[in-house]
Formats: sequence, structure tokens, C-alpha cells
Amino acid sequence: MPQPLHDITVVSLEQAVAAPFATRQLADLGARVIKVERPETGDFARHYDESVHGESSYFVWLNRSKESLTLDAKTGEGAQILQTLLARADVFVQNLAPGAAARLGFDPAALRARHPKLITCTISGYGTDGPWSGRKAYDLLVQCETGLVSITGTPGEGVRTGVSVADIAAGMYAYSGILSALYRRATTGESSALEVSLFDALAEWMGSPAYYTKYTGAQPPRTGARHATIAPYGPFDTAEGDTVLLGIQNEREWRSFCATVLGDPALATDERFATGSARVAHRTELEEIIGARFGDLPTSRALELLDTAGVANARLNQVDQFLEHPVLAERDRWRPVGLPGGAEFEALLPPVNLSGVEPVMNAVPALGEHTAAILRGLGHGDDEIEALRDRGIV
Repeated sequence: MPQPLHDITVVSLEQAVAAPFATRQLADLGARVIKVERPETGDFARHYDESVHGESSYFVWLNRSKESLTLDAKTGEGAQILQTLLARADVFVQNLAPGAAARLGFDPAALRARHPKLITCTISGYGTDGPWSGRKAYDLLVQCETGLVSITGTPGEGVRTGVSVADIAAGMYAYSGILSALYRRATTGESSALEVSLFDALAEWMGSPAYYTKYTGAQPPRTGARHATIAPYGPFDTAEGDTVLLGIQNEREWRSFCATVLGDPALATDERFATGSARVAHRTELEEIIGARFGDLPTSRALELLDTAGVANARLNQVDQFLEHPVLAERDRWRPVGLPGGAEFEALLPPVNLSGVEPVMNAVPALGEHTAAILRGLGHGDDEIEALRDRGIV
């Protein structure tokens, strides 16, 4: 069965995380993704680190299965090459600095006037209109502006999330928006201009704490690895020094937990703990009782009792333990992917499994690796390509 997007071409003026994450997922589904990069330096995410056989961990995660074209779109010749590419493309994605695409003549209105069937996707920091449209936005800054850092961490300190959650959220909405636009074009013939901002994407993800704060007058407290508004829901140390997390979602689970794990069925109806809100209000007392019990239990016994009680639980894994997780190993979730220079690394399969479709897991491109082939496809001869290189246009 062919990949769902095997006949779709995406051209992307992209950098960092948000746009590359969106387009990599399109490439996973078979789209041809042409990644336009600056000559000589390329996407600056190539240089974040050198941890994967000399390549950046960010870059190899986000850019497999793409073609790399080096191009200086600020020059007249470079802009014309990009326009020629877009005339043959289905989707154009960009997440350049505020206003940069418009200054180059690649704003959505101008592009769609020239290429009526082209779907355009703009990823910005705070939107392309409004008072902050010209403001630079990086992931941590958006986490701060949306209030996420204020509810993440311990009572003494707010912290950023451990992954680039604003970029990832924006990339996911760009990806789903592009798929929706492709469906609309296929069914109506109409193209679309999409816009996603990091701020709006993360604002959506802040829905629960935002509404909680708006209608109670107080925001959820920072509670470390504990849930701010449900108890017991968090970590407890076992007799062996391991950390086990558990989460009680309803009263049936609470009663079972008291009887089976704590060995005290009467605790379930103790007025301090008889309802969810009461357990949150008396969290300290409750956690002292649970902590004392778990402190007497070997890790395996604690997990066994939780499973018997039907209470959701997990071990607090380090990243290396996650890499060896049986859910990954026993479900064959790793695939080898090529790197520039011929090395390989192990990459996780995309999380969506489509029956009968094997996701594309091709190599991560070297900077400009496909420049000559792409230009030849546009009708440029080898001498002309070499001249473009000499002038720094490609």
C-alpha cells in the first residue's frame, strides 16, 4: 500500500523545532519534504549539540526522510528558484523570524495569488497580528508567558518542562492543520492559508489550569511530581529506595487502595479522606500514611499490591531505563536511520500506526545534500549549478 502522502510535495523554510516537527511527520507519511537551508550554516538546530555520532540530537529527531536544499532566498536568483519550486509544490511551511517571509515576498497572500492551489502554513511566536506580532519567541519564553512555568516545579521554584513543549504543540497543530487543508483541497478544490503560533498552541494546552484559575480565583499550586488537584496522585519511596507513582481517579479505586494496599478499609470513609476534595485538603496527612506504608514495602511488592487493587502505577524511570523499556522492545518500536557520513542511529517509529502502511524512515540529510538533484529537476544544468554555488546562492 502506498504511503498516504506519496504524491504530496512540501517545501519548508524551516529552522529549530516547530516547523521541522510538523514537516517530519508529513515525511513519515510519504510526503516529499524539501528543506530549504541557509548556504554554509544551514538550520541552526544542526549545531545544538554533537551527541548522535557527531550530529545534533534535535536535528536527527526532526529531519529524517527530508531533502536538504541550500538556497539564499534573499537574492533575486534564489527567490526565483524558490518560486519555481513552489509552483510545483502542494504545501509551503515557514517559521522564520517575524516578518522575514513577507520581506522576501513569500507572505501567504502573495504566494496564493501566484499559486492558487498552494497550501501555506505560517508558524509564529505570538501570531502575525496583534501587539506582539514582531516579538521573538523561544520555547521557554512562551512557557513563561502562558503561565506554564508558574504551575510546574516545586513549591519553592517554577521550572521549564524537560522538552520543548511549546514548539512541539505548535508543530502538532501545524501538522494536523496541514492534513485538514489537504483534505479540504481534495474535496472542494480550495486551498487554505494556515497560521499557528507557539503562544496559541500552548494556551490551548493550558486549558485546565486556566479555567481552574479563572473560576476559583487561585491557580493550581506547584506540587512537584504530585497532581495539583487530585490526591493521592504522585510519588512514594519504597523500602529499597525506588520511587513508585500511583494515581487514584475515582472512589472505587480509593476504597480498593485502602483495603488492599494500605490494609485499612476504614480509612476510605475517614472524613478527612472520604472525598476527592477532602483528600486534597488533607494531602499532607494522607501522604504521611501512604509514605509510611510504602517505606515498609519492597518495590516489587508495592507494585504487586497496586496492580491487585486495580490502581494505576508506574516506576519513576531515568531516561536510560525508558530506552530499555519492554513496551518499546517487545513491540519492535525502533528502526535504524541513516546519518550524514554513513553512520546510523536508532529512531523510534511514529506513534500513529496505520494498518498496512510502513512509515518512511529514511536518512537524515547532510547540509545541501540534494541541492544539485533538486536544481537539475528544475531544469538547471551542472555548469549553472556550479555558478550558483560560486556566487553563494546555493
